[in-house]
Amino acid sequence: MRTVELLPDPVSCRLVREAWERLAAAGLPSQVGHRHPTNRPHLTLAACDGLPGPVPAALTRILQVPPPPLRVTALHRYEGRVRVLVWRLDPDPALLAVHAAVWRLLASSPGTGRLNPLHRPGDWDPHLTLARSRDRAQDWAGAEGVLDGTRPGPGSFTAARSYDSGTRTVLPLGPLPLRPR
Repeated sequence: MRTVELLPDPVSCRLVREAWERLAAAGLPSQVGHRHPTNRPHLTLAACDGLPGPVPAALTRILQVPPPPLRVTALHRYEGRVRVLVWRLDPDPALLAVHAAVWRLLASSPGTGRLNPLHRPGDWDPHLTLARSRDRAQDWAGAEGVLDGTRPGPGSFTAARSYDSGTRTVLPLGPLPLRPR
């Protein structure tokens, strides 16, 4: 599986990593335990089977618009086979436009294969992952108090990448242009 991800600015990245550390220190599941060198805070725009030929360059071109803002709106839990604790992000029109453009490119490009339906426009819920747990009893009790004061303020996305889950490598899709003030 290949992803297309936006990477937060250094301050936002540091605050997410602080949240990971705080959760772990409180004995709660945390992404800090995921020690692979490619693990870092990110926003997944899409995931598909592959990125053939010209698709990475086309993604880089699509992403060369002023990057959408990064605004955390709430702490949220996803329930399912894997329980996930996240910071939901504001579905800003600029973010939704970038997401839709990435989805259209991947959906129309031969060789990308199956796209993850959770990322389909209208179904996608932008977020930054804080923790994952397969423990069905995980209730995240106390997580809000533990995370008090670590939530990123308004930030931005500064780069993009693709992660290959088969080879566990990343492909840079370039720095993003600076956001106008």
